[in-house]
Amino acid sequence: MASETHMPGPVCLIENTSGKLVANPEALKILSAITQPLVVVAIVGLYRTGKSYLMNKLAGKKKGFSLGSTVQSHTKGIWMWCVPHPEKADHTLVLLDTEGLGDVEKGDNQNDSWIFALAILLSSTFVYNSMGTINQQAMDQLHYVTELTDRIRAKSSPDANEVEDSADFVSFFPDFVWTLRDFSLDLEANGQSITADEYLENSLKLKKVTSQKDENFNLPRLCIRKFFPKKKCLIFDRPTHRKKLGQLETLHDDELDSEFVQQATVFCSYIFNNSKVKTLPGDIKVNGPRLENLVLTYINAISSGDLPCMENAVLALAQIENSAAVKKAIALYDQQMTEKVQLPTETLQELLDLHRATEKEAIEVFIKNSFKDVDQKFQKELAAQLEKKQEDFCKQNVKVSSDRCSALLKDIFNPLEEDIKQGIYSKPGGYRLFMQKMQELKKKYLQEPRKGIQSAEVLQTYLGSKEAVIDTILQTDQTLTEKEKEIEEQRVKAESAEAARKMLEEMQIKNQQMMEQKEKSYQEHVKQLTEKIEQERAQLMAEQERAVTLKLQEQEQLLKEGFKRESELLRKEVQILQNNMRRRKRCILS
Repeated sequence: MASETHMPGPVCLIENTSGKLVANPEALKILSAITQPLVVVAIVGLYRTGKSYLMNKLAGKKKGFSLGSTVQSHTKGIWMWCVPHPEKADHTLVLLDTEGLGDVEKGDNQNDSWIFALAILLSSTFVYNSMGTINQQAMDQLHYVTELTDRIRAKSSPDANEVEDSADFVSFFPDFVWTLRDFSLDLEANGQSITADEYLENSLKLKKVTSQKDENFNLPRLCIRKFFPKKKCLIFDRPTHRKKLGQLETLHDDELDSEFVQQATVFCSYIFNNSKVKTLPGDIKVNGPRLENLVLTYINAISSGDLPCMENAVLALAQIENSAAVKKAIALYDQQMTEKVQLPTETLQELLDLHRATEKEAIEVFIKNSFKDVDQKFQKELAAQLEKKQEDFCKQNVKVSSDRCSALLKDIFNPLEEDIKQGIYSKPGGYRLFMQKMQELKKKYLQEPRKGIQSAEVLQTYLGSKEAVIDTILQTDQTLTEKEKEIEEQRVKAESAEAARKMLEEMQIKNQQMMEQKEKSYQEHVKQLTEKIEQERAQLMAEQERAVTLKLQEQEQLLKEGFKRESELLRKEVQILQNNMRRRKRCILS
């Protein structure tokens, strides 16, 4: 877990050097150690608009992210600061401060669009910071939002009859907060006081389109309305005299404008209490290692000339985590079986019952730690490994039992072997003495505990190896008549045949138990997978229902504002979404 002591200040997460974006290994290592859910707040805006000051306030520090005091842009790339969340226990607040957009020093502003897109992709709350009022200049400066569909893909390959629309993006886009710095207007409309949120909503109203100029006016506003259904606006007075702005890090609150201090407190409170945990489609909560992998996936895509794709990022993440989930499940199986199983077991069923109980726990661990397991590739791998583990335990059980039984037989029957060598039973009446001794020793062997499943087979094999000896002793015993010897021969053969029949029956029972166990394993996998799929389906439906609700609200608003064409386009998008939802509801797990 990352704590304040682990990270006393920010580090660069994504470096922007020589026109290339590169992930910083030091920052990735910090992320890899954070197992808690992350609330990720990113701030973006023109250079020298005071973004870093707000991020330092969120970190609870005066210093940290570089403020600078000149027209130079201080933050290059994206910087990261992980701190304990001040309001949510067992959560980490990740602050991402981005380099100023439109920095004249860079000349080529190609990476500005990527910085903007990455801030969207990585955050759960996206703060856009600008100076003054929301006028056309402010909207023009926010042109990056109109380029998002050219920079980001939701799906790797949309269906033939399905184009990507705002609903695909809304499902993973962050909440939007617009902070207006050095705001000097009175919040009024038509002579009535309005809130900052109402001021933002009014600023996002569209114009009737009669020219290309009107289209240009509407485009960024439409994009903000469609991509960011949840919006917040916060205004800030100028913090102090212009000449003192460069000293913000050293000034105490009582040296700053009191309104500004209060507004900064409101901003922090809003972020702490309203910013959600970063999630991916399917309600997958992002922790440190997941954010680390997202950063690498997106940066690699940009470096190779591709567009960062949410679906690909989630699938890449799933590959890593599902592979780890298999290992975690197998590790639990190994640990539990090592603790529970004492070989040899008295019956095969005893071992199979232990395997089944432990297998169930292992599958639960996999299901809990896996997601987006396309075609159940990783669950099938787990099933194969668990089946192999079961086979290995069964073979080991046979070997341990066989070794123990062989050692017991050798120990118990060794005196008898010596007596045979010395001819003790090669005399009149020797056969009856020999058989009496054999029965005593068999009884002693059978009374020995923990012989395992090979007890009868090993004994029968041993007795079979002594048939020639038994026959020799029988034939040389002169006290027996030929008739008695013939009867005894028939009895021994019948006894041997009965033992063979019992062994065959036991083998058939064992095969039946193995087949039943295989079916039970399959059913356990299907049961837990079905529950998981149903849960994921419910989450997907909930996400799509939220998207439909938001689109309907926006459609209603557009209709109210008199934009029938835009409203009709949204209605069609809603219809497609609703049809997709109905189709998924009809899907039955085969």
